[in-house]
Amino acid sequence: MDRWSSSQAWLGSSRCLANALLIGPILALAGVASAADPQSAGDGRSSLAPVTITTRRIAEDRDKAPAAVGVVRRDDIQGGRQQLGLGESLVRIPGLFPQNNFNFAQDLRLSSRGFGARSSFGIRGLKVYVDGIPATLADGQTQVDSIDPGTIGRIEVMRGPASSLYGPAAGGVIHIATEDAPEDPFVEGRAAFGEYGFQKYQLKAGGRAKSLGYVASLSHLQLDGYRDHSGTRTSILNTRLLWAIDDSSDLSVVVNAVASPKADDPGGLTREQVRRDRRQASPRNLLFDAGEKLDQQKLGLVYRRSFGEKHEISARNYYVLRDFDNRLPFIEGGSVALDRFFAGGGLQYTYTDTVFGTHAWLVAGLDVDAQRDDRRRFDNLFGSRGALTLDQDEDVTAYGAYLQNRVQLPWDLELSGGVRYDRVVFQVDDHFFADGDQSDRIHFGQLSPAVALVWSPIAELNVYANVSTSFETPTTTELANPFGTGGFNPDLDSQKAINYEVGLKGLLPGRLRYDVALFRVEVDDELVPFEKPDQPERSFFRNAGRSTRDGLEVGLGVEPLPGLVVELAYTFSDFAYDRYETPSGVFDGNEIPGIPRNQLFGEISYRHPSGFFAAWDALYVDHFFADDANTIRNGAYWVSNLRVGRRFRLGRFAITPFAGVNNLFDREYNGNVRINAARDRYFEPAPDRNVYGGLSFRYDFGG
Repeated sequence: MDRWSSSQAWLGSSRCLANALLIGPILALAGVASAADPQSAGDGRSSLAPVTITTRRIAEDRDKAPAAVGVVRRDDIQGGRQQLGLGESLVRIPGLFPQNNFNFAQDLRLSSRGFGARSSFGIRGLKVYVDGIPATLADGQTQVDSIDPGTIGRIEVMRGPASSLYGPAAGGVIHIATEDAPEDPFVEGRAAFGEYGFQKYQLKAGGRAKSLGYVASLSHLQLDGYRDHSGTRTSILNTRLLWAIDDSSDLSVVVNAVASPKADDPGGLTREQVRRDRRQASPRNLLFDAGEKLDQQKLGLVYRRSFGEKHEISARNYYVLRDFDNRLPFIEGGSVALDRFFAGGGLQYTYTDTVFGTHAWLVAGLDVDAQRDDRRRFDNLFGSRGALTLDQDEDVTAYGAYLQNRVQLPWDLELSGGVRYDRVVFQVDDHFFADGDQSDRIHFGQLSPAVALVWSPIAELNVYANVSTSFETPTTTELANPFGTGGFNPDLDSQKAINYEVGLKGLLPGRLRYDVALFRVEVDDELVPFEKPDQPERSFFRNAGRSTRDGLEVGLGVEPLPGLVVELAYTFSDFAYDRYETPSGVFDGNEIPGIPRNQLFGEISYRHPSGFFAAWDALYVDHFFADDANTIRNGAYWVSNLRVGRRFRLGRFAITPFAGVNNLFDREYNGNVRINAARDRYFEPAPDRNVYGGLSFRYDFGG
């Protein structure tokens, strides 16, 4: 049976489930009584109010977008939180599985529908944008160590292949927007302290001066860490300026800088090492002083101009400098020095009009991103830099052109479609000739179409279906040659996928929001990591033949009483290899490692007009495998967190004390699992129960 036939059979067998999913929310809508508008959230909006999103490159109602889109508000990101990283708040989005919140040398790992689970560090498979500027490199790698949660106003997450919009993005796209400048100027200070040497300080100011809006923040994080050799020190400066040039145009300027002189890597442990001492670091990581330090600066500009009511253009331009040093737990080539220059730009045209009595939108654009890496590797002599073993320049240039179209049809239907062509060129120039010249050049090209239909018979019900494609190139790190010291892996190909999805969503104003997505993703040449025994904790990659991902994502939010919100996010993942053979064995039919079959998040939050707020959340993660052979299993676990605070208003002053308890019931679980790790060192234990607290002061200069 070919793939199209198997997909049709699967979708046909899922009709009963889809009907049940359709009927359930409608009954729930009918059963919720109308009431007065709920209390406003801390950002001045109802927590369940209608939301306009721009993730699909045009402003639209989230409930009418023919895709699975989640939104995280400022209160859920900042309110009473420790603000260690994005994983704290993104866990509430169904389909997302964040890991590695506590190893700052490896950075946040985030998977969407399983894409990104393979990452040994950072984020793969998702495109990440901050204030319209990409945080994802030209090769597809994303580091979020320059993003301070204390400055974020909102996060939009679109799950599922998004290559027709954004290029290599198999898992979707994340749009992060920092806080908007308020009308009245303010200055705010925040200090938080907690166990394991946790300290975080932030100074923030913003306001408007005639046509110029501004928000600037400086923060410093210091943490000794739960495990030995897991401390970090990081300072982040973030500034966003918005100049309203005239009634039809504006210019946004983003300046960001991060200095992180310390981020230790405690490494993975065997199951026996975890049993003996959860807080220990890997002996090899201690021996070789594994960890990293970095400095990064970014300048970004986004210009928008409208021409009447029908035409709009936007242009972006950005420059990033990154100086990075990394020490890995082995001798040969275990010390890395990387100087990176990342720059690019984009141009987009949007046309909106009424055609034959119906609304239509047309979006066309170009993206160009370039990455220039000067990479050198030295022997790691137990924390000291030894002899040079690799010296090469790695250049990646990505070109993309896209066209999107949306049109309203009769019978409450809206049809949208798009296509994008991408070409990604990798080139390495070898300057270390002791082992010969490893210079090389490869390229990947792909045409990515997508089509979607949404039916909105009533305001509270929107049913959609889409078929979309994606591809994903290996990153420069993933292209590392396991058969030599330099150059690219000649056997590695790009990963390709096709996504079939049906869903329904809606909002009973102010009372109940629901979002259900049922999908199948078929993947060819899936990129899979593995480690070599002589270079532990350094990942290489190979292609699996074929895999299939069937899944269900459900999001619910209800406000039974003013200010009281209950949210649930459930994810079911049945992801398996259809055909996958390596020298280690044949893994046909095995589960894809790193992804729990069931994941459930729930939160109860309350916000009173007096300024009191509290939130209690709980996360259940089912067991999952850590290796392709499905012989190593990470156990299922529950983890729960509590945070409370009170905002006191004294004239123009506002004082907010807050406190929180992480891992409230003191569960033992692993915060990160390394896929296909060598020497059985798969596990990175998460902290036990720990407490933090703090105080913020704000002064508003307005009346």
